[in-house]
Amino acid sequence: MLGRPYNPETDREAAHRIWYECHWITSKEQEKNMDLFLAACRIHVAEMNGEAECLVASVPGTVRYLEEDVRLSVITGVTTSRVVRKQGLAGRLTAEAIAAAVEEGAQVSALTMFEQGFYDRLGFGTGGYEHMIRFDPADLNIDAEFRPPRRLTKDDWQIIHAGMIARRRSHGGCNLFSPELIRAELGWDEGGFGLGYCDGPNGELTHFFWVQGKEEAGPYQLKFLAYQTFGQLMELLAVVKSLGDQIRLIGITEPAQIQFQDLVRQPFRGRTVTAKTQYEQHLRANAYWQMRICDLPGCMAKTHLIGETFRCNVNLSDPIETLLDTDISWRGISGDYVVTFGPDSHAEEGKDPHLPTLNASVGAFTRMWLGVRPATGLAATDDLAGPELLLTNLDRILHLPPARIDWDY
Repeated sequence: MLGRPYNPETDREAAHRIWYECHWITSKEQEKNMDLFLAACRIHVAEMNGEAECLVASVPGTVRYLEEDVRLSVITGVTTSRVVRKQGLAGRLTAEAIAAAVEEGAQVSALTMFEQGFYDRLGFGTGGYEHMIRFDPADLNIDAEFRPPRRLTKDDWQIIHAGMIARRRSHGGCNLFSPELIRAELGWDEGGFGLGYCDGPNGELTHFFWVQGKEEAGPYQLKFLAYQTFGQLMELLAVVKSLGDQIRLIGITEPAQIQFQDLVRQPFRGRTVTAKTQYEQHLRANAYWQMRICDLPGCMAKTHLIGETFRCNVNLSDPIETLLDTDISWRGISGDYVVTFGPDSHAEEGKDPHLPTLNASVGAFTRMWLGVRPATGLAATDDLAGPELLLTNLDRILHLPPARIDWDY
């Protein structure tokens, strides 16, 4: 096995050096927050000449698949020192971290990518586009009443985490189970602030936002936005609008099930007038997160689709096996399966000669399963192939809402 667990007593100095070399930290003050982050995660370390030179961090959680929660492991950081670049350490150590999470029950793995292609070799498939909107809060077309909100500070990290866990989630929405991760996230931001409401039966935080930024007029970024009802969302946006007499620009990732442009007054005019300025308003799309199935029978057991039942053979290829040392028991999910799609979906190893066969990489199959793109489209652009009738049947039965992670990691 390549890696070992992180030991803060002996590895801290080397870990700091790696992050300085990656420019993930730039000061002694940030070292303290890095230590909080590492304490919140499970850290795998790879050594060279007795020194830690590669770190991979992960945390457990869940991802929502329609109305079900699937057990998730999120890779929250992959960093390699300058002296071991292009040695294969990052890929192999990440593969080990995924395998360790699967042994503990993870059915899906996820991460955000620095560039498309690198993590494909671990079986990841690219997620859907997230819409990034920058707008003048004074232009929000919101008439909702709002009450004076509660001020939130970095010391409120525990109730903020609880509020994120209890928030409304739709298809693809992720929860991360380490409260200390929120503590570390808030610690990176020098001028951030939060506002929200504690309307729970026992005074729990029910809806809130956390804004990053430190300039008087912005730009600012909504880092966290959590609510349990759309009425609560409207109240929060009314609070955001009230900040428009001082703040000129706020960025937000479009909330699931909402077309944010509906809520902005004269969005095209705003983009034209502010083009190429510090306060440029825009709407951009970016696919920056990836997922992969790690337990196909487990994921299919959580898949409850509307409509008829449809069965086919699935031949999966999983490249992660080539990055795992032989002493690791989980080898990926390559192989032949008979998969049933429908209200009671399931998968079992084997092959039925009477059924059509879908050939796919685990990344392409994951994208189809999540509804990122239909099977016919993936057959044109990704590693997925099958008879035309099979593909069109899969398009029809896997007609899903857009997958939105709703928690950046």
